[in-house]
Formats: sequence, C-alpha cells, structure tokens
Amino acid sequence: MAMQNRAIRTRQSILSAAAGVFEERGYQAATISEILTAAEVTKGALYFHFQSKEHLAQGVLSEQDGDTSIPRACKVQQLVDMGMLHAYRLQTDPMVRAGVRLSLDQQALGLDRSGAFLRWAESIAETLDAAYAQGELLPHVQPKETADVMVGSFAGVQAMSQAICDYQDLQHRISTMLRHLLPSVVLSSVLASVDLADGRGERVFNELQELQKAARPSTE
Repeated sequence: MAMQNRAIRTRQSILSAAAGVFEERGYQAATISEILTAAEVTKGALYFHFQSKEHLAQGVLSEQDGDTSIPRACKVQQLVDMGMLHAYRLQTDPMVRAGVRLSLDQQALGLDRSGAFLRWAESIAETLDAAYAQGELLPHVQPKETADVMVGSFAGVQAMSQAICDYQDLQHRISTMLRHLLPSVVLSSVLASVDLADGRGERVFNELQELQKAARPSTE
C-alpha cells in the first residue's frame, strides 16, 4: 500500500510539473528535460508513468474531468454549476489552466486536443437531456446542439478573459454568458429560480470539498 501511494504521489508530482511547463511554454516548446527538472524525478520514474510528452499532455488534459458538479433537483442549476465551477477552477487550479491552454493550443502539432471538448459537450448534453425530461427546457431545444454551442462559447469567453486580465473576471464573464444563452433554452419560470451569481463557482467548489471530505474513510 505504501509503495502504491508513493507511485500515486510521484505520478501526480510529474503531472503538476508538466502542467506548469505546458502552461508557461505551450506544448511545442515544452521539453521532457524541463518537466524532469520541475518534477525533480528521474527519467526512469517519468517514463514509468508516461511514455512520451504526448502522454503527459493527455494526462494533464484528463485532469479537468474530475467532479464537474453536484447533482441538483433542478438540472438547469446543475448545468450552471458546471460552468461556474469550471470558471472558478480556471482561476485557482494550475492543472485546469494548463489543460485549457493545451486544449486551445493550435500550435500543438500531433496532440489530439479533441477529447476535452468532446467530454465536456457529452457531459453538458447529458445534463440538458435530464433537464428536458423534467420539463425545464423550451420545446425546440436539441440538447446535443445546445451543448456544442455552450462549450464553444465557454472556450471563447475564457480565452478572452485570459488575454485581458489572466482570468480575474472569468466568473463574471461566464455568469454574463449564461444570462444571455439560457433564456433561449430554458423556461422562464425555471430560470427565475436559478442562481447565476458571480460567486456561485466558489460556493459550489466549497460544497464539493465538504462532500468529498465527508465521504473519505476516517483514519481515527
């Protein structure tokens, strides 16, 4: 068990180091040597967990997938929480920032960047499907189509926020984006009770942390 825990910590240390290098340098310019130096591990340890720079990048990209929301009775609120939580994590989590940088890096030749977009679109479409089944959406809505629009809009808004102020206003921008998009998708009677406040992402993050803490087995 101790050896397994050490291997998990080593893998996470390598990923964290790779995330820092990828975010600062971009995929093309980043080198294995830089990542080794940042991670303070041997080449053998790195290649035990990741076969190449591409595998490292895919590892960073997949770190965005974790818990994206908390199940809610109102599925539109759950959808909002997904976007606001991701915005907060972009502001506070270097791993998520690196993953987004890689996703949008058009110079990352040879790296399949589609996965993060497709997984996000699938997750949003599933939530929209549930919202539709509960009668929360307008009759014309096609969940998959709407999911693609939302993912593309988020990508553009976060890129703009990063360029202008390094994500400092991202939660406000995502809240504004949702205020513009949701009325064309959600019944007004449902939308009236949905919390779209700028600080929603941080509150959901804290709630998620408490739920995860409560779910961990006690060491006492």
